[in-house]
Amino acid sequence: MQDSIECLRSVENQKREGFELETIIVDNASTDDSVEKIKAQFPQIHILINSENFGFSEGNNIGVRYALKKKVDFVFILNNDTLLDKNCLLRLLQTAKKYDQGGIFGPKIYFSAGHEYHKDNYSSTQLGKVIWYAGGKIDWDNVLASHRGVDEVDQGQYDLLVKTSFVSGCAMFIRRAVFERIGMFDQKLFLYYEDLDLCKRAQKAGFEIYYVPSSFMWHKNANSSGGSGSDLQSYYITRNRLLIGLRYAP
Repeated sequence: MQDSIECLRSVENQKREGFELETIIVDNASTDDSVEKIKAQFPQIHILINSENFGFSEGNNIGVRYALKKKVDFVFILNNDTLLDKNCLLRLLQTAKKYDQGGIFGPKIYFSAGHEYHKDNYSSTQLGKVIWYAGGKIDWDNVLASHRGVDEVDQGQYDLLVKTSFVSGCAMFIRRAVFERIGMFDQKLFLYYEDLDLCKRAQKAGFEIYYVPSSFMWHKNANSSGGSGSDLQSYYITRNRLLIGLRYAP
């Protein structure tokens, strides 16, 4: 629950120039008192409460449908175990306005300090500057999606705005036209690879996918799925690799 509180504070602290921001939380049938505590601290935030855990895919779809009914221009999908730089959303929006064909945009994402895979290999000054995502790569021969730059200390080596294969579901800035043209996340995937699937369908529909390094944030990796390498994570990554391979691999 503390992750969610810290994430929401970073969202509230976003620098807003020329845009309005409404925050929507989707509660996927939590069993603690987190909803009540969030309502107490953030009464202005709208919370959608699900009767069961619909996973990442349908859980986010419920929030997206609510947002689209409010005539939003963009939807920002965001994991609750994240912290945003104060200019994160502004930089994504500025980029989206420059690239009309861009449908999905992703920021540079660092590991939150102390959550790096190999945190003992870094100096104390490097923690919090280790890259988690700087664009997406897909090895179709083995049906493996990976993050460009993962585990590297940021020294500006991925500071160019580029088209990319996919944007991580951890943070996806999506033009409403994408959902209108191709639909929502595939609820069959439930958890993992649903971001890649959405990006592939968007590309087939003519949208471009961009990595935006001027926008950045931090991620407490895999906190919501029991930690990196958990049984839950391993199961859905393995299963969904097979499903994605059957759909898209040559």
